[in-house]
Amino acid sequence: MRVLVVDDSKAMRMIVIRTLRQSGVHIDEIREAEDGAEGLAAVQEWHPDVVLSDWNMPNMTGIEFLTALRASGDTTTFGFVTSESAPAMREQALAAGASFLLVKPFNGERFAEVVGATVS
Repeated sequence: MRVLVVDDSKAMRMIVIRTLRQSGVHIDEIREAEDGAEGLAAVQEWHPDVVLSDWNMPNMTGIEFLTALRASGDTTTFGFVTSESAPAMREQALAAGASFLLVKPFNGERFAEVVGATVS
């Protein structure tokens, strides 16, 4: 599986990657992007199997990224990894085409449960 991790915080990208590796989900390659605009370009160029994106980022937010991705016809599995957990946000994410929303803090077991089930 090819995974794109999109977050403006390098530290958070590293935490997501470490936790994903600990989850036991089979991963062939992981790439990173710093915001939604970089993420959108990476999806179009690299074609990952799943995108794990933060919600709040400069330049292009996660929801703007997802909206642009879906508007282009791309159906890549997309999930949010965020500290935001309001029911309205979850509804907005799912309505825009997200497959899941993982709320921080998270662990490898939760990643395996959510990400593994989504891309299996």
